[in-house]
Amino acid sequence: MAKLIIQIPCFNEEGHLAETLASLPRSVVGFDTVETLVIDDGSEDGTSEVARVAGATYLLRFPVHRGLARAFEAGLDAALKLGADVIVNTDADNQYRGEDVVRLVQPILAGQAEMVVGDRAPHRLAHFRPAKRLLQAAGSWVVRQLSGTTTPDATSGFRAFSRRAALRLNVFTKFTYTLETVIQAGKKHIPIAHVPITANPDRRPSRLFGSLYVYMKHSLATLIRIYALYEPLKVFLGLGGLLVAAGGAVVIRFLVFYLLGHGAGHVQSLILGAVLFIVGFQTISIGLVADLIGNNRSLLEDTLYRVRELELRFGDGPNVVRLAGEPPPQRLEVRRGQR
Repeated sequence: MAKLIIQIPCFNEEGHLAETLASLPRSVVGFDTVETLVIDDGSEDGTSEVARVAGATYLLRFPVHRGLARAFEAGLDAALKLGADVIVNTDADNQYRGEDVVRLVQPILAGQAEMVVGDRAPHRLAHFRPAKRLLQAAGSWVVRQLSGTTTPDATSGFRAFSRRAALRLNVFTKFTYTLETVIQAGKKHIPIAHVPITANPDRRPSRLFGSLYVYMKHSLATLIRIYALYEPLKVFLGLGGLLVAAGGAVVIRFLVFYLLGHGAGHVQSLILGAVLFIVGFQTISIGLVADLIGNNRSLLEDTLYRVRELELRFGDGPNVVRLAGEPPPQRLEVRRGQR
């Protein structure tokens, strides 16, 4: 039996969660079962109670707030343990239309992709300010270049994952999963597609960041970190090459003055050039070592993938409580929210 689980990471969403759950489809062609999983990320309001009353199938609750990326990752893990064949992630503020779930999963059902991102066409969203539209477009372009994918809306949280893709993805950042998972999909050669979706009007300001500056700072740090993780040789070779080139330019400057008979007054240029040469070659050496470590990381990720498969086959049930329907075959219990 094919199962679709729609997961909803939440933090203080008692005012919107019921509407979000009500908009989600209860049946989708291609699946025998459609269920919902609410991940309550340490909410201080009645989010968990709303999930119970509004008809969510499962609830996973953290005792403290851990952040969107950790809630997303824990949701994937729980959905896999609940037997999901496809997992859809959506936001709790009803930003995305529930009826678009059907469109989102089609490339996976057709065997065309293992990860699908909903494209909101941010450049046409009326409630986005011009600066935000520009940053969204620029950010998505950067992600496409780094990941080698064609995803036009890299920050969209409305996306679907096959079971195999969910098993292979690892979230390292604590800020947001959106950029990181697209880059990982590209570097791990996970087939990725995108489909047009319609976004609902904003119901509230974003809780992920307080300003565009904060969002840009965290996003840039995430992009550099993840790209360096998967392409360390390119990153350190490029940086080291720039330092060596700068050192060469400074040394050439010294040689010009030396040949003109003014070398004694420019010895500091020779010293600076030598320092830049040394640092540049050291940086390149670090890149070579990081590349070797990256090969070991790839082997470890393959091992982790196999361990996860075995865990799902023989392990215990997830740390969730079932809120609706008949109990599944796995052992379900409520624990204190940690994976």
